[in-house]
Amino acid sequence: MMDKKSLRQEIRRRKKEHTPAELMAQSECIMKKLAAHPAFVAAERVMLYASLPDEVQTLAFIDEWKGRKHIILPTVVGDDIVPVEATIEGKMVEGDFHILEPENNPYEGGFDLIVVPGMAFDRAGHRLGRGRGYYDRFLAKHPDVKTIGLCFDFQLVEEIPTEAHDKVVEAVITFP
Repeated sequence: MMDKKSLRQEIRRRKKEHTPAELMAQSECIMKKLAAHPAFVAAERVMLYASLPDEVQTLAFIDEWKGRKHIILPTVVGDDIVPVEATIEGKMVEGDFHILEPENNPYEGGFDLIVVPGMAFDRAGHRLGRGRGYYDRFLAKHPDVKTIGLCFDFQLVEEIPTEAHDKVVEAVITFP
């Protein structure tokens, strides 16, 4: 099994083998599967993420759903994720790490579902992030909330190296 650093390098290499059009086509399929997933259908308060260019693309999905569900997005403040609701009339601004964030007050409510990105996942729900631990710390504060990871087909690997603080997601949605 590869160590975390080597696996991140391998996933970055695999991403470069796909065109933006291929990744967008996979993203559209993955987001349709998320929309049909029972945990999403039942959820009223969903934490999503504003995708970076090399992640499963969520921005159109956020726009589509923010009028129909409470869509909450992560903002980064120091070493923590601070959730902020995305509203129909609200603007998005570029925050830390070039991630789009809603311009709004911190969200104080609960969550029915948290959807997370990852560098890689395995079928058991183990997740490899970018190495800063933001999502592990955030998920640790919400242990009873349903979780789904999104990834491209080449990001689903046999086994993720894990440590005690790493959080597991309940489901992984990928392509096809």
